[in-house]
Amino acid sequence: MIIDCAKYGGECSCGRDHNVMTKKIVVESGCLKDMDRWLAECGISGKLAVIYDTNTYNNKWIPHMRADQEIVLDAEGLHTEKEKIEEMIPRLDSPGVIAAVGSGTITDFGRYSANALNVPFVSVPTLVSADGYSANICSIIIDGQKKSVPMIAATLVMCDMDIIAHSPMFLTLSGVCDVLSNYVAVADWKIAHLVSGEYYCSRTADMALDAADRVMKNLDGLMAGESAAYEAMAAAIMESGLTIQMLSNSRAASGAEHLIAHLAEMRPPKFEKAGGIHGECVGVGTTVIAEEYSRMAAAGKPRAKAFRPYEENWIREKFGPLADGVIAENKNDVLSTFDPRNIADNWDEICSIVRSAPSGEDFARLYSRIGAKYRLEDIGIQPSQRQDAIDMSVAIRNRLTLMRMARVLEWD
Repeated sequence: MIIDCAKYGGECSCGRDHNVMTKKIVVESGCLKDMDRWLAECGISGKLAVIYDTNTYNNKWIPHMRADQEIVLDAEGLHTEKEKIEEMIPRLDSPGVIAAVGSGTITDFGRYSANALNVPFVSVPTLVSADGYSANICSIIIDGQKKSVPMIAATLVMCDMDIIAHSPMFLTLSGVCDVLSNYVAVADWKIAHLVSGEYYCSRTADMALDAADRVMKNLDGLMAGESAAYEAMAAAIMESGLTIQMLSNSRAASGAEHLIAHLAEMRPPKFEKAGGIHGECVGVGTTVIAEEYSRMAAAGKPRAKAFRPYEENWIREKFGPLADGVIAENKNDVLSTFDPRNIADNWDEICSIVRSAPSGEDFARLYSRIGAKYRLEDIGIQPSQRQDAIDMSVAIRNRLTLMRMARVLEWD
């Protein structure tokens, strides 16, 4: 399957022009053998630097690309941290193009470096554990806080299904969870548009939901190891990432559920034991947030109350050394930009949007059946920490979600 990305760019009925940098996404068995052909078709030339980690470099299922320079990073304890990436960049010997072969972590090492050096980037995923391969942002840790930083997108994505098919199932399930979270993310976006007038693009929202629908449709085939299901999964996860390029943000693919994952990745005080693969944490966050939204929808119409900014003392108590970043993030709280009565006045429609997505019970039942993680304790967060995890996750990013709106609502 070849995805010609030109069709996703340009003028849209939403009133904006969508800028898509990726020219082609190749989802085929053995496609890495034709790398030079695909580079030429995308107009990419020059000295090629290829970045691996020790896991991908030594994996017998992953062929080594032709390269003018190879950089192999130690996989042990490797995280997408700004300092570590910037330590690597001087090792690059004036490349004309950078390729990253591996997971989302290695992808962000390559993307960040290519962006810094202003050269084309090629993404070569070795598993479909998240939807960032075709995106134009880095999910990166800066001063201990998880940030989504705009970057260049890959000009070419090479998804060799011979490699993907041999990746461990738990990593594939991580990608399943990342894409299925789109159901909650799009619900959050629709609600934000309804109550605050936030920009909304139905085309990208529909793309995100279609990607989730295709993953859902192919789950049984994935579990059975069917090649057609793996190809459909890979294409869906790549198109989910393209929505991020089209919007220049992750709105269609990341809502309140992703913030639970960010909390687990940041590990503030009392959450030091939290962690897991990104998609696993997203799956847990999706289940938890969907449960909360179902509960809110069943609780009856709320009353609006006056907006109050976060108290600095609360942030410092909860986030400790990470507090300054969280305080800065919430300086211009999006909740202060519209009348909270808009939420109560539109509660029936909000509940309809919530009910159009799978419930927390639906996600829990599904993830239990396929062996994916869905409980807080699965990612090192105790059930007794549930409310803290929810409240703190909302503060991590100043994005308007229904979970953030709960701060200006009250029920009898």
